[in-house]
Amino acid sequence: MRRIRPDVDIIMDVLKAVLEANPASAFIQSLLQQYQERGGLSKKQLEGLYGKASRLDKIPPARLATLEAIILKKKSRQRSDLPAVAPLYTRDEDTGRIIAAILDKFPQHKRVLFFRSKYENNEPLSAAELTDLKRFEKLLR
Repeated sequence: MRRIRPDVDIIMDVLKAVLEANPASAFIQSLLQQYQERGGLSKKQLEGLYGKASRLDKIPPARLATLEAIILKKKSRQRSDLPAVAPLYTRDEDTGRIIAAILDKFPQHKRVLFFRSKYENNEPLSAAELTDLKRFEKLLR
């Protein structure tokens, strides 16, 4: 970040003032350490610092306003909404109708009972299984 006046560091001043007022705060200590190591804080961290600093009467309102301006200047990350989840398998109504018609005529047909269990469990029928099912349908007519 390019500063207009590099000798003025508002964030460091606010951090030190808040740390003086509450020296046992682990949050402020960690913010100070991160600011010294990395040279900056994220928008969320700055918002947390502003929340702590705004409760103190010791910090001048001009510094709080400058801190708020720094926060507003930073970009906000927004996550896009998750896409609607489509079902992995959609039932083919014609297949269900064929299975029901065969089982009406032959309720103990083991192969078609197997197809029905796969169909009801939303498992896709393979191409060979579909051709078997259509062949059984032709035999019904």
